Amino acid sequence: MPELLKQRIAKDIHGDISSITQFRKVRQSIDARGHHPKVNMMVDVATGSDQLSPDLLKLRYDDVHSGEEVIVIGAGPAGLFAALRLIELGMKPIVLERGKEVSERKKDIALLMRNECLNPESNYCFGEGGAGTFSDGKLYTRSTKKGDVKRILSIFHYHGAQDEILYEAHPHLGTDMLPVIIKNMRNTILNAGGEIHFSTKVVDILINNTKTEGVKLEDGSILKARAVVLATGHSARDVYDMLLRRDILLEAKGFAIGVRVEHPQVLIDSIQYHQRIRSEFLPAASYSLVDQVDGRGVYSFCMCPGGHIVSASTGSHEIVVNGMSASQRNSPFANAGLVVEIHPEDVPDYQQLGVLAGLRFQESIESLAYINNGGQGQTAPAQRVADFVKGKLSGSLPECSYLPGTLSSPLHFWLPEMISTRLREGLKRFDRKMQGFVTNEALLLGVESRSSSSVRIPRNAETMQHIQIEGLFPCGEGAGYAGGITSSAMDGENCAQAVERFLKA
Repeated sequence: MPELLKQRIAKDIHGDISSITQFRKVRQSIDARGHHPKVNMMVDVATGSDQLSPDLLKLRYDDVHSGEEVIVIGAGPAGLFAALRLIELGMKPIVLERGKEVSERKKDIALLMRNECLNPESNYCFGEGGAGTFSDGKLYTRSTKKGDVKRILSIFHYHGAQDEILYEAHPHLGTDMLPVIIKNMRNTILNAGGEIHFSTKVVDILINNTKTEGVKLEDGSILKARAVVLATGHSARDVYDMLLRRDILLEAKGFAIGVRVEHPQVLIDSIQYHQRIRSEFLPAASYSLVDQVDGRGVYSFCMCPGGHIVSASTGSHEIVVNGMSASQRNSPFANAGLVVEIHPEDVPDYQQLGVLAGLRFQESIESLAYINNGGQGQTAPAQRVADFVKGKLSGSLPECSYLPGTLSSPLHFWLPEMISTRLREGLKRFDRKMQGFVTNEALLLGVESRSSSSVRIPRNAETMQHIQIEGLFPCGEGAGYAGGITSSAMDGENCAQAVERFLKA
């Protein structure tokens, strides 16, 4: 492949192949709109005695043992990138993570996927690296106004990510690469003098006259700091309860609920690439689908080509599913979230619960999924796609990547009508865009309910502090200001920079 690319470069620059001393990919994307897919590339080229200039970010993580301490609650992308940026700015991060470090976390996840045990503090959502550690590791974002995407990619690369993320149009890390990268980030923080404490749960924010003073831990100990970055993720629902008890203002926001859909990857390849057998030069095909049904968006989310479906539950009496894939994306399955947009006014029966109405609605659907799996641990209720559209119970289920197992269930019947009817119509429309998408070779698993937070922790747009509490910096997905690894990382960096401004004022 490199030699073929070199030959093409020589042709395009009208030069001799021997004159090319260096070349570097700048951008790479797949154009599959026609019947013959194309790989588009942009490259930097040096010829003769010329040399390509270094294209990597210069990062310095100097010693911060004596720097002012800043508490960072949560070791997901927002928390880790906040900690790394705090070090660059001369402050000492104290990272508090309720879950375990990544190696120990793997053991708990192995038990979960064998449907043996769910640890509510160590699972696919909680632990070092957050929900992103065991995911596809998608780094594509439309939130370019939040910060420098290239900088975020360079920091991942510095910590061991593959070169491809620097030039692919839709970069991803893979669940096999992420644990190594996360460990390297941990080592950077520790080597610079920062601290990371695992299995350390924050149960209260210490506030005196609307000013943050620190945090209280589950074991009763107190940690003091003038600034606290709250980056707990949207699955840490007990954090919202704690803030509400402390009369710290929260806001309801829109969210989404649906299912996870899984097809054979060869079927998605044939639809997208118009080829019976995918070329060895093409990656596993992906898709992105969106439509409006009865005034609400119905869309695919977190599409994982060559991936697996996993359990994202954080409680033993709920079923939540999500998707992941390894860096090679070589599973025989393709999966994606298929969700319906929900506005706060769409759940009137829960409005008496105030700002947590949407959260409690999410919980009720997750519990309903558990009830409809017959109480068989993390076994997921499932239905063939064409049967769901027809409103028919599936007599049997196809092979599936979800290791805890599946149980035939009438999702069309027990999902709330405002969700099931829109999903049904959305699937019909998606089948017109991707002919063959609605098939009984494909499977729906319930439920996909953690695609976004139903709660926002309001903050001042300029200071990034909570609008009531000085020194409290709500951050990332859990605060309602991000929607994925990259946007969370950028938000973490922005919060760290806001902390510096606050502490120096």
